[in-house]
Amino acid sequence: MPGGVFAVSNQKGGVGKTTTAVNVAACLAEAGERVLLVDLDPQANATSGLGIRSHESSSLDLLDGAPLDTVAIPTAYPNLTLVPATGDLAGAAISLAQLPASESFLAEALRGASRTYSFIFIDCPPSLGPLTVAALVAAEKVIVPVQCEYYALEGLTQLLETLEQIRRGPNPALTVGGILLTMVDRRTRLSADVEAEVRQAFSSLVFAAVVPRSIRLAEAPSHGTPINAYARDSQGAAAYFDVAGELVGRV
Repeated sequence: MPGGVFAVSNQKGGVGKTTTAVNVAACLAEAGERVLLVDLDPQANATSGLGIRSHESSSLDLLDGAPLDTVAIPTAYPNLTLVPATGDLAGAAISLAQLPASESFLAEALRGASRTYSFIFIDCPPSLGPLTVAALVAAEKVIVPVQCEYYALEGLTQLLETLEQIRRGPNPALTVGGILLTMVDRRTRLSADVEAEVRQAFSSLVFAAVVPRSIRLAEAPSHGTPINAYARDSQGAAAYFDVAGELVGRV
């Protein structure tokens, strides 16, 4: 089955970026795909969200030239491998722009990884800084979670402008793999209005599946488990299984 390298990115925080990276990866792994999740966010929420609390390696080691297979670690979930993050990435982000070929370090680290993993997801920081740029240079496609509120629309426009700059420069093949509406509350007029506006503006780029506001989704990271393991019968789990299935249909 075809897969690819996906950056999960939005410079606005709190839109479900890490939740999406973790849970789409976990759903595909459960379906039998070999999946790698790269945590490139200094907050390391994808790492803790998979129950990894203590680890010797991190994505920072990739910047220093460490081979991918010495940094990636198994998780408690079959077929799902993680490159964990630490807070030290914050310091690396400051100095990264001063290093030669800094924007390509992750692309180099992931070269050949598709022979081992069918899907690779990169959880980006909530910014458009050098770590996110490195992720976009390494990725084939970008998944953009968008919270159903109007400020999120402004961030989406900025991100798409950044993607165009990356396409004109180091990664001409980069495309939008999908815009995912998150924290949707169909009981409110605001969610309906924002969803309608996003679908009108971006048409087929928007996933048909949406992720609802969900207490279970909010609880799962504190237990170090993805939603399919924490609350399999919840609306949040059903939503992310739908997103994963739709993503497979898009590649």
